[in-house]
Amino acid sequence: MTFKALLASKTGDTISSSLVDFKDDDLMPGDVTVAVEYSTVNYKDAMALSGRSPVIRQFPLIPGIDFAGVVESSTYPGIAAGDRVLANGWGLSQTHHGGFAQKARMSGDWLVKVPEVFSTRDAMAIGTAGYTAMLSVLALEHGGLTPERGDILVTGANGGAGSVAIALLSGLGYRVIASTGRLDEAAYLRALGAADVIDRHTLSEAGAPIAKERWAGAIDSVGSHTLANVLAQTRYRGVVAAFGLAQGADLPASVLPFILRNVTLAGIDSVNAPQPARLRAWSRLASDLDLGKLARTTKVIGLAQVPEIASQVLAGKVQGRTIVDVNA
Repeated sequence: MTFKALLASKTGDTISSSLVDFKDDDLMPGDVTVAVEYSTVNYKDAMALSGRSPVIRQFPLIPGIDFAGVVESSTYPGIAAGDRVLANGWGLSQTHHGGFAQKARMSGDWLVKVPEVFSTRDAMAIGTAGYTAMLSVLALEHGGLTPERGDILVTGANGGAGSVAIALLSGLGYRVIASTGRLDEAAYLRALGAADVIDRHTLSEAGAPIAKERWAGAIDSVGSHTLANVLAQTRYRGVVAAFGLAQGADLPASVLPFILRNVTLAGIDSVNAPQPARLRAWSRLASDLDLGKLARTTKVIGLAQVPEIASQVLAGKVQGRTIVDVNA
């Protein structure tokens, strides 16, 4: 039996992708087979499809680091046919076929049951971006931050993770400052809950190793000079959660924020996070995320449109979350 899949191939240094008919027998080994309903396009997906970063480690491969759907068959304890499940990260789109297909097969260890309050479409409106945002919020809380401590900065605010982070933080009572390069979209950010919107260029150039204190904490998806400036302007005993490198993988910073202000820099890894952390994050998303705000961040495309949208993601032209209806 065949199904539709977006297959990435490599010729020389060039990566290309095409919509193909794939066979069940061509899926990789695993104890759970899922009829995929939705996936999503993340920044990492865009890097994988473009070849900008060596995300895909073997070719040909079905990309897509996320999916949600219904279990067709399972021999994994605790997961049965008919269960609604989701997957984020692990080896998807790296060494294992991912979510840009109508079917997926993998280890049940990689799966999380979709919380009852979410549809499979909701789960992918959240996706890795939203799940990473929740891991970041948990890191801020673990560091002792509360709304009373002061403002929280969110960089890359118009992106998927930034959008969900703003919605989560504002819903929890934090005053959120959104940093963006698209000030013409400030109304969108305020609708999600941002109290203030600043130009990302105020943070993106080389700055002082330590500067005036501005925020109690931050969630950063940008890296490089931006993260260095965020740290330099974080208040005493503040916490910064970092997971991205949109500006660069370097960190041209000083130890001064750490030794003079006791600032904590918390790294966020969504790919290999242990199952208890994943379950906690999805449980908190189910209780803390406003579905009305989530709906404002999303649009839906089909599999054939994924490469075009991925290019727009890299160009910084995509607002919020892009859901992929693999059956459209």
